[in-house]
Amino acid sequence: MFTNCSLGHCHIVIAVILWSICVDSRKIRGISLSYKRFYRERKSFLCIDGSKMIPFDQVNDDYCDCMDGSDEPGTAACPNGRFYCTNLGYRSHYIPSSRVNDGICDCCDASDEYRSQTPCQNTCRNLGQRERAEVEGQTRVLGERLRLKQLLIEEGVLTWREKQAQLRDLQRVSDDLQTQLDDLRKEEARRKEEADSLREREIGARDTADNSPTSPYRPESPISVFKELDSNRDGSITVDEVQAKLSPVQDEEHALSEDEAVIKGRRGVPGSLADEDPNIKAAVSAAEKAAADLKRVEDAYETVYMEIRDLREKLSIDYGSEREFLFLHDQCFQLKVYEYIYELCPFSQVTQKSASGEVVSLGKWGSWAGPPENPYCQMRYESGEPCWQGPTRNTMVMLICGTETALRSVKEPSKCQYVMELQTPVSCQPALRQRGIHSEL
Repeated sequence: MFTNCSLGHCHIVIAVILWSICVDSRKIRGISLSYKRFYRERKSFLCIDGSKMIPFDQVNDDYCDCMDGSDEPGTAACPNGRFYCTNLGYRSHYIPSSRVNDGICDCCDASDEYRSQTPCQNTCRNLGQRERAEVEGQTRVLGERLRLKQLLIEEGVLTWREKQAQLRDLQRVSDDLQTQLDDLRKEEARRKEEADSLREREIGARDTADNSPTSPYRPESPISVFKELDSNRDGSITVDEVQAKLSPVQDEEHALSEDEAVIKGRRGVPGSLADEDPNIKAAVSAAEKAAADLKRVEDAYETVYMEIRDLREKLSIDYGSEREFLFLHDQCFQLKVYEYIYELCPFSQVTQKSASGEVVSLGKWGSWAGPPENPYCQMRYESGEPCWQGPTRNTMVMLICGTETALRSVKEPSKCQYVMELQTPVSCQPALRQRGIHSEL
């Protein structure tokens, strides 16, 4: 009884082994899970491109029957075939079928050398662990950069709101100053008119007094002047008589009397009427004060106007979909390359400074120049200084992901056409997906 049972057990074991060998012989190597449906064992096999039908036992028989090489995924028979490395624990990938059983381990799970004499080791687990550690480290770094990006976005939003509030405040100040200007212009015109009116009346009154017969300033007749100069009464005037009469007048010119000052004032000496008449003096003083007040408010209005203009220009710039690039405004970044110092001022200009101190413009802010799917990855600066016998200098700035914001490189791939790399966390994007790594060990 025991012997019969033992013999029966041995028969079962032998049958299982033979069945396993048969199953393994029918196993289709070099195909992915998504393609297994094309290789279900049946009487015939249809080439994946639909070009030919062959018996199923001709699959992986080391002879290329299908034009697309789909009948030989596990051999090197087809020149355009490819072998799928499953690589459990690491990344799956395809290799050319010509590398199957060539004595070189291409798949980390050694599946490509199943018939060669090369002793390949399965290294997928170690490679997967190493790559996962690298990915986790990169994920941590990216997470930190994205955190910095979010802080800069929040800073940009806050700055934008502050600038908007500042613009509203400046506009209110401008409106108030405009009202003051209107009032002060009217006041200044009224005060000036009053002072001019008082001067006109005073001059008119003095002209009337001067023309009266009793006025000491009435012009003398030619006969009376002749008689005064003809001191010897001989009916003629000599040079000696004229000189004798003019000498005392010339000696006394340095000391004018009050009446002479009034006469000179009537003939146009500035301020003389105001110095004499307190009403005119007060009116002139009021007019001068009104003019000074007007000038002061005009200067203040001009200052506010310039601030509003600059602020509106700043707010009109496209700083990104979330205003994440606003923090770059009013900043400049430098990088020394050989004897030149390059300076990038985002949204303003790019310059090159030589060792001698000469500064050359490499372009002024133009626009964003990235592709439609990512327009904020490139900045264009144009219309710089012309090159000698060359084009106008232009610069393209490439924005790359990094923890710090800094100018990393400057190149001149063609004459007077520059390319810069500006590293900043606001250019970082979340990883869309992690590279495929099998977690099965």
